[in-house]
Amino acid sequence: MKRRDLIYLLSTVSLGFNFKKAEKEIQPSRGTFAIDGNRIRFYNAAIKKRFSMLMIADTHLFTDDHRGEPYQQYSGRMAKAYNQTKNFETGEATFPAACFQQSLSIAKKEGVSLVALIGDILSFPSEAAVEWVSEQMKNTGLPYLYVAGNHDWHYEGMSGSLESLRKTWIRQRLQPLYQNDHPLMTVREINGMLLVAIDNSNYEILPEQLSFFQKQLASKLPVLLMIHIPLYAPGRPVSFGCGHPEWGAKADQNYQLERRERWPEKGHTETTLAFHKEVVNAQNLIGVLAGHTHRQSLDVMNGLPQIVTNANATGAYLHIDFIPA
Repeated sequence: MKRRDLIYLLSTVSLGFNFKKAEKEIQPSRGTFAIDGNRIRFYNAAIKKRFSMLMIADTHLFTDDHRGEPYQQYSGRMAKAYNQTKNFETGEATFPAACFQQSLSIAKKEGVSLVALIGDILSFPSEAAVEWVSEQMKNTGLPYLYVAGNHDWHYEGMSGSLESLRKTWIRQRLQPLYQNDHPLMTVREINGMLLVAIDNSNYEILPEQLSFFQKQLASKLPVLLMIHIPLYAPGRPVSFGCGHPEWGAKADQNYQLERRERWPEKGHTETTLAFHKEVVNAQNLIGVLAGHTHRQSLDVMNGLPQIVTNANATGAYLHIDFIPA
C-alpha cells in the first residue's frame, strides 16, 4: 500500500446508501478512520482516553530443537520457507526472529497498551518456538493476546481434519501463548473499546464463536475485530477471504502443496456465512484487522474498513491508535 493519509467519512464511502441516512445511523457509532502507511487511526466518541496497540501477524518463526526431530517429515517445507527475508521498507536482508524482536522493541518504546499476535507467528507447532515467543513477550512487560493462524498448528501431511488437528496442537503445543484465554475467542476492554480476536484459521466460524461475537456487539461499545484470515470482500479471490461464496473443494488449489485436508465440497457452513453478514452489518464495529495474505491492503465494505497487514517475517506490523473523536 502506498503511503497516504485518508480519512474515510462513513457517510460517503458506503456506496449504494442514502448518504443522509448513513450519516445519521452509522457514522456516530463507527466513527472515522485514517491510514498512513502501516499506522492506523480510529476516531470514535465512545473512546474514553487515547491509547495504542501494535498488531503482528505472519512472522513464520521456524525455531526448533531435538524435540521436533520426530516431526521433521511434517515440518520440513515450512522450516525452509522463511529462513531469510527482505525488510518490507528497506529491502535489506533479515529473518523472522529479528523482525519479531524489532517489532516488540517498537511496541515497548511507544508504550502500547496491547500487543496483538494474530496468527502464523509460527510456521509449525514447534515447542522451542512457543517457548521463545513466550519468553520474548514476558521480557517486554506488555499485555498481549494471541490467536492462531493456519500454520501455527499445522504439521503438513499429518492425518486428520483441520478442526481435529487444530484442537490437538493447541492443547499440546500452543496453550502457553493463550495465557488462560479461550483459544478460539478472546476480548480485551481498554478505555471504552472492545478488542476482539477470533480464530478462523480453518476458514470457518463455529457457533460458539458467532455467539461470542454477538455478545460483544450487544455491549454497544465500539468493537474492533481481529482475525487471521481476512473476510471476503467483493473482487477478492477465493483464497483471500473467509466467507467467499465460491469457497470449497473446487476452488482449493493448495491442499496438495500444504498436504492438508481439502476444503469441503459443500463450501462454507451457514454459521460462517452468518458471521460474515453480522460483521459487515454491525454498526458499532469500527474495523477488521487481519493477516494471512502477506500483503497490506484495504477494503471498505458497507462503510466498514478491513485492513490486512504485511508479513511480520519482513518486519511489518500495524500500529493502531484509538482516539476520542
